[in-house]
Amino acid sequence: SISAAFREHLRHLRLQDFPCGRGSWVGGRGGHGHGGSAGLSPPLLSPSLQNKSRFDARTSPRRGRPGLGADPAGQEEAVPPGEESPEVLMELLSDRHSPWALPPDCSPQDQRLREMAVLTPELVRGSKIFQVFRSLRIIGKGVEEVDEGLLQLRQLEELILSANQISRITSANLPRTLKVLELCCNVVADLQDLCAQPPPELQHLGLGYNRLRGPSQDKYLTADFWPNLVSLDLSFNSFTDLLGLVSQLSSLQKLRVLVLQGNPLALIPTYRGFLVDSLPKLSILDDVHIGPDERHQFHGLARQPELIRSEARVVVSIGEIQGVPDPSVRQQLEVGSEAPVITYSYRVTYEF
Repeated sequence: SISAAFREHLRHLRLQDFPCGRGSWVGGRGGHGHGGSAGLSPPLLSPSLQNKSRFDARTSPRRGRPGLGADPAGQEEAVPPGEESPEVLMELLSDRHSPWALPPDCSPQDQRLREMAVLTPELVRGSKIFQVFRSLRIIGKGVEEVDEGLLQLRQLEELILSANQISRITSANLPRTLKVLELCCNVVADLQDLCAQPPPELQHLGLGYNRLRGPSQDKYLTADFWPNLVSLDLSFNSFTDLLGLVSQLSSLQKLRVLVLQGNPLALIPTYRGFLVDSLPKLSILDDVHIGPDERHQFHGLARQPELIRSEARVVVSIGEIQGVPDPSVRQQLEVGSEAPVITYSYRVTYEF
């Protein structure tokens, strides 16, 4: 489930281990080591007691705000003996040679969470951490279920769940604050559950590389479900009915970015021109900007639906086949021979 993947993500960040949180490295071999390296003693780190006095929530005259210690002029005096200053701890997080540095491909939010765990650890402890997340990226973790645990992230605006194994999404389990929902490279085949109670403020919906088929799914792509949608990615699915899909998409008055490439309907010769003329508010189609010249070129095409053919012709040329007898060459038999005549025939099938 997504809750399990989220908990694993938090464990990976180690927000309560040194140098984050209130962790310590006592005598160079404390119990809060990172990544199983508790026996190592980094050169920038001195033995310390538990780093907790700097994070006292009570504000004293010497401390302008909780979690950040004293003002710069009195910083060294405010840090008790035996404890590292916030500057030293932050250096351990940012130095790429540090054993506590995050990998280069981590998200900016992961880095900010680690920094918060140093400067204001009280904000990332217990249930408070759920209020911190504005963006959540769970990519390629084998997630199959979007469970109700996601509702704890009450401030979540961006949810990226690409390259998982999600086949259905229960909209009741999605935070109502969502503005971006990316489900690229999953196995979604039906939008009914997602559209039961969709997030009302959603601006981007990414459904590329899934198993959606038209026209049964076209009816879920309207303003009745997505009144604020600005960007829609339906690429590399199995939509075939261009006229039916356009009739539904035309209700999305705020739609500016649309991706349909990779669907069978994109093979229609007048595909792009028909979309450009049918959706006059569209700015980008299949990652290509729509300019004034293109709009003028295709003006009026939307009023000629007969140009959208419902069939296609495919010409296949076979250059060479090896290992089978040539059926066009008949056997040359002697006159009066009673030997049976052997003929060969082959059938070649193509599946689209």
